[in-house]
Amino acid sequence: MGVSGSGKSTIADRLAGRLGWRYEDGDKFHPASNVAKMSAGHPLSDEDRWPWLRAIADRIDRICDAGERAVVACSALKRAYRAILVHGRNDVRIVFLDGTPQLIAGRLAARKGHFMPPGLLESQFRTLEPPVPEENPVTVSVDAAVETIVDDIIRQLRLHRS
Repeated sequence: MGVSGSGKSTIADRLAGRLGWRYEDGDKFHPASNVAKMSAGHPLSDEDRWPWLRAIADRIDRICDAGERAVVACSALKRAYRAILVHGRNDVRIVFLDGTPQLIAGRLAARKGHFMPPGLLESQFRTLEPPVPEENPVTVSVDAAVETIVDDIIRQLRLHRS
């Protein structure tokens, strides 16, 4: 989880590959109306997000209930959003990709072809509620190389691959 430009897709894809797990991009669960709204430079409301979050939570449930494992990239900026995704499961962990507004803005400025315009970054940071200890998060700084970030996540999850 994290704001747009924090590296969610890149880090989640690489983490999934290292763990041998499935990768799911939460953006693909957005209805066309959400993508159009963000593309036009308008932030999503909570009402826009609820169906999207429930769709991701349903996918997480299906994956877990099938005994499979996945890494899902999703902004999950508010604690209420994460509560929908996790909804009491003890087999789901939140990884918070933490970065400064300046670092993330620089990344967004260099990014091409994404529906999320850089102008919405400020609203994302206003919305962001960093995870609290009760959520048992893994928090990593995104001010490092991708492999270093993934190593840090794996170390914090206490997963060791040979």
